[in-house]
Amino acid sequence: MLRLGNPRRRINLGIIGMTFVLSIFAGRLIQMQGLDSKVYEAAATRQRQHVAEIPARRGSITDVNGHELAVTVEARELSIDPTKVPAASRPAVARVLAQQLGKSEQDIAAKLAKTDTRYQLLARDVDPVVSTRLLQAGIPSLSAEKTYRRLYPAGDLAGSLIGFVGDEGTGLGGMEQMQNSVLAGRDGEQRVETGRDGQRIPMTSSQREAPVDGRDIRLTIDRDIQWAAQKSIADQVRASGADSGAVIVMDVQTARIVAMANAPELDLNDWRKAPASSYVNKATAEVFEPGSTNKVITAAAALEAGAVTPDTVYRVPDSIRCADRVLRDAHAHKVESMTFREAMAQSSNVATIMAARKIGSGRLYQMLKAFGFGTRPGGGLPNAEAGLLPDYRKWSGSQNCTVAYGQGVSVTALQMASVYQTIANGGVKIEPQIVAGATDGSGRFVPAPAGKQTRVVSETTAKEITTMLESAVGAEGTGQLAAIPGYRVAGKTGTADRYDADLGRYNGYTASFVGFAPADKPRLVVLSVVQNPRKGHFGGQLAAPVFKDVMTFAIKSRKIPPTGSDAPPVRARAGQ
Repeated sequence: MLRLGNPRRRINLGIIGMTFVLSIFAGRLIQMQGLDSKVYEAAATRQRQHVAEIPARRGSITDVNGHELAVTVEARELSIDPTKVPAASRPAVARVLAQQLGKSEQDIAAKLAKTDTRYQLLARDVDPVVSTRLLQAGIPSLSAEKTYRRLYPAGDLAGSLIGFVGDEGTGLGGMEQMQNSVLAGRDGEQRVETGRDGQRIPMTSSQREAPVDGRDIRLTIDRDIQWAAQKSIADQVRASGADSGAVIVMDVQTARIVAMANAPELDLNDWRKAPASSYVNKATAEVFEPGSTNKVITAAAALEAGAVTPDTVYRVPDSIRCADRVLRDAHAHKVESMTFREAMAQSSNVATIMAARKIGSGRLYQMLKAFGFGTRPGGGLPNAEAGLLPDYRKWSGSQNCTVAYGQGVSVTALQMASVYQTIANGGVKIEPQIVAGATDGSGRFVPAPAGKQTRVVSETTAKEITTMLESAVGAEGTGQLAAIPGYRVAGKTGTADRYDADLGRYNGYTASFVGFAPADKPRLVVLSVVQNPRKGHFGGQLAAPVFKDVMTFAIKSRKIPPTGSDAPPVRARAGQ
């Protein structure tokens, strides 16, 4: 006889099974909604939350009179979601975008074809008017974000000094890089909750941290004098077939840089196409042997030591033996008597060596250091190099002589301009300054502190050297082409062999001139240097005319009158 199973048993087993399954779901639900609810809530919030950067406006750079050299204007960054652009519409969309953005139609079409991504950057630094026009054209999924772009209204004016800003808004050269922390400010951010379509979810929270705009910087540069300096050195570099050139104009009483020009100069509105060599501010970074402009330091050391006076007489041949070398004056001449003053006017290497031997290499080395050789100048100037000043105990036999007239040591144009600022300022060296001041957080202009002052030589020595430098610009001196009618001018020519690092030997020349005016009441120092000219090579021939052009413009621009006094009479004789 067959017996049927007990149905209650099966029902009980089913209930037990269902209860077990439901208890698992209940446990999981308790875990998710109770124990781990905050974890999942935070994860969901992170998925919905979108953080948008709010860029800070970069501060401006102006000249000393407030003329804008670097400014920031509002712009847009355009992007698109290629997956939202129908294949049939892509050619027309690419054509419109290319025309408005000044881009290649093929490049835009290639970006629209990348449907494996939902984001393609189309262009940065787009004018807001162009952006609005495109947004109103009905292009699918086109979006625009507010950004800023950097403009340089003066083009190449002081280009390598000012520098430029990269795509990420960071300074990449010059003052833009040197003062980036001041100019850049701090970006803000906005946190909002968005849905899958990227649109903000209504009634959700929003957190905003406002950006802090960058501060404005005012340089000591005078726009008009900078333009004159740039034009003059560019013309001379072109005319002489030189590799490059530089001009510095410095205020004697403050050591503020009034102009700092290079040739060739960097066009800041097209810096990406310029060679990397033009990014460097050669006036502070290019190192060269100064030649005879360095003789003022030898003169200062000898005068301070009491070893010579301006009227000390030397019997000067046209050559002198120094260790294993015979060193010569620039032009052959018979043995002649000349005072130390005349030797400076005629730029005699031999007489300078004779004076240097009276004080020794150690004392000359200390004077070179006191004038700033071998030390990076302060003052916030970008790319400022220290030059090369070997310890005198390591000088070779001939170097003990050549250093006296500026061969065997290396300087920058800024360092040499500082030497003459010291002489013109009565023997007091002031740390060069390029920043006149900056705005604070409330927009108020705060002047920069004055440069550190150091006495290098006595006022008497400085005045004696000044009279020697006036002789050098006189009728019988090597710097005749630097003379300015109606003004007393003090200055010195320099013609030095040029060391070519690529060739590993001397090749070509460095022609320079540096001086100040009015000589009896100095206001401005001007230095000009021409590197590796092919047509001529003497400093008095190539650099002195640049000095005259720039100094003439500068004293007129600043309305500096002649003193009306006459230069002291000095007996001079024909020289180089």
